[in-house]
Amino acid sequence: MTLEIVGGRRGLPARAPKSARWTRLCTGGSVTFGHLVGDDYRTPRVWGGHGLGLPETDLAGFAVQLAKVMKHHAYWVARAENPDHAMHWSPGRYDDEDAFVYFAGPCTHGDRLPGYHPAAAFTIALPHVRGLRIRVAAYLAAL
Repeated sequence: MTLEIVGGRRGLPARAPKSARWTRLCTGGSVTFGHLVGDDYRTPRVWGGHGLGLPETDLAGFAVQLAKVMKHHAYWVARAENPDHAMHWSPGRYDDEDAFVYFAGPCTHGDRLPGYHPAAAFTIALPHVRGLRIRVAAYLAAL
């Protein structure tokens, strides 16, 4: 089952409005998020299989995207098929050097090199979306 949501709209694949920052595409048991800001410095950073770094200014919008993924049937099917609901994400760690918040956890982007690298798109297994949403919400609540 493939479900593409662009710019917050359900339905057929479509181009995201220029004002949209995020896209998401659910396929199989994962969701791929795309970040649509042209500034390479503000591009999310991913360490394949180890973690995700997001600009602190993008966290609220990303939290909305996580919540929207959790409303879809594909999320609930994937979660039911994976009984391991343990927390796989660390609490957010703010880095004042770059104004990013880093979450250690199961995020991929296809690059096998070690360390965090800019990634315009990254993938999270659907059963792990809830854990990241909890960590992002906790970080935002503490601001």
